[in-house]
Parts: sequence; structure tokens; C-alpha cells
Amino acid sequence: MLDETSGLQPPDTAVDNDSGDTKPGTAHALGRVSAIALAAGSVAACGGGDGGTAPPPIGSPGPTPTPTPPPPVVLKPESDAQAARFALHASLSVSPADIETLREDGYLAWLDAKMARDNDQSGAQFLKARGFEKVDTRRWYNSASPGDAMIWSQLMQGGSGVRKRAALAMSEFFVVSLNSINMAWRSSAITAYWDTLNEHAFGNFRDLIEDISLNPAMGVFLNTRGNRKADDKGRVPDENYGREIMQLFSIGLVELNRDGTVKTGSDGKPIETYTNNDVTGIAKAFTGYDFDFKDIGFTTEVGGTRQVEDAEYAYASMTADSSRWRYNKGRDFHSGEEKKFLGVTIPAGTGPVETLRITHDTLFNHPNVAPFFSKQMIQRLVTSNPSPAYVDRVAAVFENNGSGTRGDLGAVFRAIWMDEEARSETTLNDPTFGKIREPIVRLAQWGRTFGAASAGGNWELGDMSNAVDRLGQSPLRSPSVFNFFRPGYVPQKTETSARGLVAPEMQIVNETSVAGYVNFMERMVEGRGYFARDVKAAYTQELAIAHDAQALLDRLDLLLTGMQLADDTRSAILSALEARPAAQGDADDVKLRRIHTGVFLVMISNDYTVQR
Repeated sequence: MLDETSGLQPPDTAVDNDSGDTKPGTAHALGRVSAIALAAGSVAACGGGDGGTAPPPIGSPGPTPTPTPPPPVVLKPESDAQAARFALHASLSVSPADIETLREDGYLAWLDAKMARDNDQSGAQFLKARGFEKVDTRRWYNSASPGDAMIWSQLMQGGSGVRKRAALAMSEFFVVSLNSINMAWRSSAITAYWDTLNEHAFGNFRDLIEDISLNPAMGVFLNTRGNRKADDKGRVPDENYGREIMQLFSIGLVELNRDGTVKTGSDGKPIETYTNNDVTGIAKAFTGYDFDFKDIGFTTEVGGTRQVEDAEYAYASMTADSSRWRYNKGRDFHSGEEKKFLGVTIPAGTGPVETLRITHDTLFNHPNVAPFFSKQMIQRLVTSNPSPAYVDRVAAVFENNGSGTRGDLGAVFRAIWMDEEARSETTLNDPTFGKIREPIVRLAQWGRTFGAASAGGNWELGDMSNAVDRLGQSPLRSPSVFNFFRPGYVPQKTETSARGLVAPEMQIVNETSVAGYVNFMERMVEGRGYFARDVKAAYTQELAIAHDAQALLDRLDLLLTGMQLADDTRSAILSALEARPAAQGDADDVKLRRIHTGVFLVMISNDYTVQR
């Protein structure tokens, strides 16, 4: 991780970006710094005064002066393009105000301010404010629609875009899917999960993984809820969560070096991190938990007899105290057997709470966690193929944040975004650097950049999973626990494959999804069609400059790509804009036609789809 207090002060580079003409590569690289000359003045020793010491003899050396320390370096972007690029790695969008602050205050000050900011509305507050947790004729307790409304409202407006970007990345590591949560108030359950990710986004990994294990949505998704100990009728503990918390949520399948490369044994083959016996052993640890129904009330459904539980139960951590369960009160389903896994033995008779503590501590302290988690977060946020050195630097911060703390997620994300490999302009021209922007991120960026709002306040975008006429991806709706795509996915018979690289997001890219995205975005950008009936963009700032095609293109290039449109792409889009004449005095609908053309063409271009 780069230390902002080390090194020398970068020079102030006079780059005029008011015209938007500055492109990546025209500014000095961030690593170029100017030397700071330090003048050390001699300090005269003065005597005199009662009780003072006598002056030293003439010709004797005076006291050694204390050198003045150099001022702490503040890394700042040298161009608007650099500022925008940094923000687009770290957040869901970038604004001119973000760019100005980044250039004035530097990367770290901007980032720390965004990370310290709480969201102005939680997912739970949204559901309650919109009446989605009322028992009425709409029967929201049986519906997943409020969950979709909640997450789109979170991604497309308000709060800390940096916090939400980190939470979204972690939602694709600690996967829970709204598609497979079969419980009352499933939307409230997925909302509680999302709020947990936001709450812990810059907290500690150890706290997060325990809250995830006890989350009701996860309990249903991977069968922890109601998981019972073995009995004399052949029942054995469900192994689903025990396997996945190791394979996907903490240590992975094979042992790793700290830089993310695979360790091999004497036979040259990868070393597995766990065996089936480890799965059997750890599965016993996740037994004896169920929903916490203490103080939960019930309401008779409208037009029926069903007693509908309060939605609050979907927010409470699961409990091993059966006196708080709705059913099976007074019973004990936790396995009291000895539990052996990953070199640890939990003695027979150990209770469920202590068992879970030891289990989570064991996983948290495993040497694989730092590189396994760190590399995937780099992939989600910056580049699909980070160098081993990049992974090693971030994993080192996971192991020790500089103050002796392991698992400090704030330090980890800061290390990811501040790393030289993420910021260096040399990577802009490196064909192995970068990643595909996920469709979710594209739509969220569009909404935030152009002031999208929900006419009815319910953000009725719905499930966007259909690749034919929608995005082909919808937040918190992964088709399986393995996420929308695997971190090691390689598109076959491609240059990516030939170079030995991975391209995870390409797993959801095909002829259908590409055409579907183009058609969907055309309708959304223009504010027409079924999905734009409620959510539309205002384009307020763009209307003010729509008469100037060059200025409009410069703005779109900066805010959407960080000035990464190639010259031929810019030329083609500029020609299309000029083919849609719009004078300063024209009506807004005339200007909007030009704006829609520009936004649409940028957002379907390869230069936008590939983020560097």
C-alpha cells in the first residue's frame, strides 16, 4: 500500500481541463516527483542571563542543528482525467465536484471523506418509508419486488457511492441471492443482508463474517437455519454452509502464496486447503441456529387467516437460544460432538456460541484469507488480472493495517484504490490491465451521473436478470452461490485465453446479452419503454451545454470513462452529435435528442465497456 506520508511532493502540473481536451497520457505520471531542497540553517548558541551556561570556547563546534522535516507528501491527480479515473474505480460515479475536490485535496483526503460518510438512508429505512413492510392487500411479505426496489434505490441515488461500491463488490464474494430465499418477508431479509455489507464495508472482516453466518437470508440460502445435529435415525448435519464458507467466503480451494499465486506440493500439483473430513467437521459447528422471534408480533393477513410475522425477524441475527425460536422451543439441535477441521479441534460438549467463535477465528486467521479476498476485491474494482505484487501489497495490509490489526477492511479497500498499479497511467496502454464494467455498475453510473429519479418513489426497475430485453444482470440476484461469474473464468478461443489471462465478467457476455444491453440502454437513456415508466434521468447539466457538441462530448467522456474514449471513437460520436443540430435557444426536447445520442453511443462503446 502506498504511504501518503512517504516520498516527495509531486509537482503542480498546470493542465487546463476546462475544455476537456486533456486525454490520458498527456499529464505527467503520478510517480514523477520533484526534489525538495532543504536548507539547514545553523543555530547560534546564546548564553547570558543568570544561571546560564558559559559560551563554548572560540573555535569549538556548536550543537548539531535539528533538520527541518520535509512536508508530508499529498498525492494529487495531475489532470481531470486522472481524478475521474480514480473515482470511477472507487465509487459508482464521478461528478465535477468530485474531480475538483480530488485535485485540490488529493486522493486520500477525498477517499477518506467518502469512506467516513454513512449512507443517508439504509435499505431498511427505504422499505419502511415506502410501506413495503405493511401487512395489507399487496402482500409484500410474499414478494421479492420490494427487494429489487430497495437495491436499485440504493445504487442509483444518495449516500456514499464509495461505501456502496465496496458493498456491491462484497455482495459478489459473500453471495446471497434473492432468487433463492424462500421465507416470509424475503425482501426485508435481503435488505438486512445489504445493510450488513454497508455497515461492515470499512469495518473488520472478522466481524463481518460472523454477522454473515448468522444472517437470516444466508441461513435460508445455504441451509444454516434449522440445521440439526446427527441423530440415531441417520440424520447428519447439512454441509452446505460449512463447505461454502471455506470454498467461497474465506480460504478457497487451494493454498495460496500471499501474492495470490498457487502453492504446489512436491508433485507439482496445487495443495488443497481442506478435505471432505474438514467439511464434515465444520458442518457440525453450524448446527442449532434458527430465527430469533423474541418480541416478534403477528398480524392477520387481509382476507385470510394466516398470521403474518412482523418483518423485524428478518433483520435479527439467528440465535441458538431455542427459547427465542418460534417453533421447537426448549430443544437443542446443536451438535455436542467433537469437531475437527483445518487443524483445529473443538472439544465435545462445547456450546454453540463458543463453537462459532472458534470456527470463525480459525477461518479468519487462515493464511489464505488475505490473498483470496484481496485478489477478488481487486478484480471487482480495478482489474481482472492484477500483478502478484499488487495482490501481495493489498494482502499485506489485510494481515496488518500498520497498527497490528488484521482484517481491517477500510485499510484493504484504501490499499486497493491507492495502489500505484491502479493509478499509474502506464496501465492505460497495457492490454492486460482493466476489466469489463458489469451491467449493474453501468446502469447505476448512468442513474447517478444524469440525475435519475423515480417518479413514484418506488424505483420500479424490478429484476434485470433477463438478457434478452434487460440488463442480463440484477443486483443481489446471482443465479447461484458462485456469483454471476467466476473469478477465474477464461473465455475460450480468445486472445485472453492465449495470453493466459482471465476475464470474469465475460462469463455473462454473449450475442444475446450484448444485443439486449444495447436495446435496453437505448430505451432507458431516452426515457421510453416499460422500464423507464418510473425511472428517468433529468440531464440537467447536459442541457446547459447541449448546443456545443464538443463540450457535451468532453463532459460525457470525462464523467463516464475518465477520458478513455479513443480518438476514432470520439470522432464517430462527435459526427453523430453534429448530425443532431441543437442551438442554444432550442427547446429542451431538441437538445435532449442530441444528449440521448451522445450518452447512448458512449455507453455502448468498447472504450466505455472496458474500464481501465
